[in-house]
Amino acid sequence: MGGDLRFQANVAYGGRIAERPMVRRSVRRRASLAHPVFYLPLIAFCAFGPACRSGVHTAPAVTPAAPVAAVEPVIVEPPAPVVVAPPPPPAVDPVLTLIDLSDSHFKAGQRELQQGHVEAAKQEFDKAVTIVLESQYGRQDRRVREHFDRLVDRISAYEVKALAQGDGFTEQKNEPATIDDLLALSATLTEPAPTPETKEAVKTDLSATSFDIEIPFNQRVLSFVELFQGRLHDFLEAGLARGSKYLPMIQDVFRAEGLPLDLAYVPLVESAFKPTALSRAKARGVWQFMAGTGLENGLRQDWYIDERSDPEKATVAAAKYLNTLADMFAGDWHLALASYNGGPGRIQRAVKSAKSDDFWTIIEKPRLLARETRDYVPMILAAIVIAKNPAQYGFEFEALPPLAYETVTLPKPVDLRRIAEWGGTTIDDIQTLNPELRRWTTPVRDKAYELKVPVGTAETIQTRLADASTEDLASLKFYTVRKGETLASIAKKLKVGRTDLAEANYLKTNAKVATGQQLMVPHEATVLMAATTDRPAPTSADTTTTSASTTTSDAVPASRAVGSSGGDGRTKVIYQVKKGDTLASIARTFRTSVSSLQSWNRIAGSVIRAGERLTIYR
Repeated sequence: MGGDLRFQANVAYGGRIAERPMVRRSVRRRASLAHPVFYLPLIAFCAFGPACRSGVHTAPAVTPAAPVAAVEPVIVEPPAPVVVAPPPPPAVDPVLTLIDLSDSHFKAGQRELQQGHVEAAKQEFDKAVTIVLESQYGRQDRRVREHFDRLVDRISAYEVKALAQGDGFTEQKNEPATIDDLLALSATLTEPAPTPETKEAVKTDLSATSFDIEIPFNQRVLSFVELFQGRLHDFLEAGLARGSKYLPMIQDVFRAEGLPLDLAYVPLVESAFKPTALSRAKARGVWQFMAGTGLENGLRQDWYIDERSDPEKATVAAAKYLNTLADMFAGDWHLALASYNGGPGRIQRAVKSAKSDDFWTIIEKPRLLARETRDYVPMILAAIVIAKNPAQYGFEFEALPPLAYETVTLPKPVDLRRIAEWGGTTIDDIQTLNPELRRWTTPVRDKAYELKVPVGTAETIQTRLADASTEDLASLKFYTVRKGETLASIAKKLKVGRTDLAEANYLKTNAKVATGQQLMVPHEATVLMAATTDRPAPTSADTTTTSASTTTSDAVPASRAVGSSGGDGRTKVIYQVKKGDTLASIARTFRTSVSSLQSWNRIAGSVIRAGERLTIYR
């Protein structure tokens, strides 16, 4: 076999293959068999050459196995998708759409009221009512009738609230003064022993930091530093943060008045820098002035304004008062601070009794000064130490920017809610800038009241102010005194407090009033929550109106009335009785008589029940 192959290869390549040893030949044979180039001439030679047709022995041809036919996969076609027609869109209920739209305007009115925007709220409430009044379903669909009645009742609830706070004359709320709680706490606690760390921190501060008030390194001061770092930490930290927006102003005033700048931290203990703070002793504002002391130092106080709550005006007054106290005690700020709390007369008597003008010597005799005053001075000094270097004592807070504002001059009384609306801000923002105002209405007799407004709003507010009518500026109600009437009888008749009636008109409670005199009534509101309409209202099953127009009354009823004009030119009003109503009170509200109410509604006696509907003609 090997020779045959050698012969064939020798012939094919022209005898160029020589004999080689078996091993080499075997290797070459295996290599030749493995190389496809070797077979190409050989195949050609065997196919056409005579050697293949002769008796020369050749290798038997190897017939390859017939390839197995591949089994083609059976492809199963997926079933055709079943096309399901989408369900038809639900039918739109025009009545529900109408109710949703009306309710959206009512909710918008609620949001406006929360911002103090009465006029915008009125517009939204009016839209909520108008949408229903103008619909074609009002008289036929029960759902619309129920929605309308509910809508009217909800708007009425806001009008009832307006009688209490929306008239602009309800006094603003105050916050408890921190001085009461601090001094009460110090009286019940055992003075905490200062830790070595506190002692070292205070000692370092006193030597490295400049103080313009003498701070003694004694047990009383150290104990309050320890207390402020512990139980009172959060209180002091909040006060430091709040005070950061007032400190630049206070220090500017004190610098101009020649006062120690460290005294700017006194309000940290007095009020935690809260302008509306009111103590149990009726001291008020950031500097906690008593009424008499405030008047003595130029702070105006009346039914409309209390300048003790104005941080800037009160700071000017405080500078004046502190200078006075320092003069009384020959520049001794420890005694001056003690008299700021306990009163100069008491401190002068204590100095005389102790035969010493050193505060620390005086307090060694507890009977000479009240516990509050004995604690007040070291508490103030401890607060100053911490405030000068708060981080060292574990206080971290973000300083607030100083108050920024513009001013507008008001020639007439104005409701603050109107200002907030014109300025695109909230009633809270206006009150924050003007904490001296006790009411939502500026003083009725001031002809040039300076009102603070947010930066960038003064020009717009001034323009709106010039275009507005007197009626649009504030909701004021006046009463003309009749012959024989007194303040007491008028107050009883109008159901207002005698003191409020007197003070709102700058009168003493025992002042006499003259016939024909005009008194401003600090009670009734003339601002309605929904504007007047001239379209028929939807009728409920038990109430039918027969005319073509509706109106609202000039006075605010305890519930919104739905009315229509009669053929004689009078207006028919349907009024729902509320709890506490009487025929007499309803008659006064609608300026009619009890007998007329009885006649129109066929009432034999005087008993009416909440929920009943009365017909009233005006």
